[in-house]
Amino acid sequence: MEDPRAARTRAKLREALLAECARHPLAEVSVAALVRRAGVGRATFYVHYTDLEALAVDACADVVREAVDALHAWRGRPDPVRAPEALVEFFASLAPHAALYRTLLAPGGSGPLGRVLYRDLRAYSLRERELAGAADAPLVASAVAATFAGVLADWLHGRIDASSEEIAHQSWQLLVALHRSR
Repeated sequence: MEDPRAARTRAKLREALLAECARHPLAEVSVAALVRRAGVGRATFYVHYTDLEALAVDACADVVREAVDALHAWRGRPDPVRAPEALVEFFASLAPHAALYRTLLAPGGSGPLGRVLYRDLRAYSLRERELAGAADAPLVASAVAATFAGVLADWLHGRIDASSEEIAHQSWQLLVALHRSR
């Protein structure tokens, strides 16, 4: 069980970081400005995080959970063309903090946020494939996680020219094809 005070402090720090990053790139955010905005001491910051990048990844972890949930927000047979509404909403929701996500999610899907996204999405996909009795569960889980992280990152970095709705449907079609390929 997490200490409620620690959870509140981390929440304040995450909120402060997102507010600062709405005004400045992460590279221009200082720990001093952040703790001042959060109303905590500098030492308190370092009790919870090793550096600003660690806080930023934690602050963006909800995005990872939302992505994983959005990709699995369907029941029955998936529509091979139209993405679940949750996935469309997920892509549309990225705009307010897109600059921060681009900082943490490098083109191709690498970077600290990319590693978290890949890990969590692969684990979820692997579990789902194993429950379905798919012999190729590890292969497809890896392909789905790497593909989605790469497409998301490249879209955020402007390497894929598509609206949020278009990229939702395009990435969905690609992921459905991966599931069917084996």
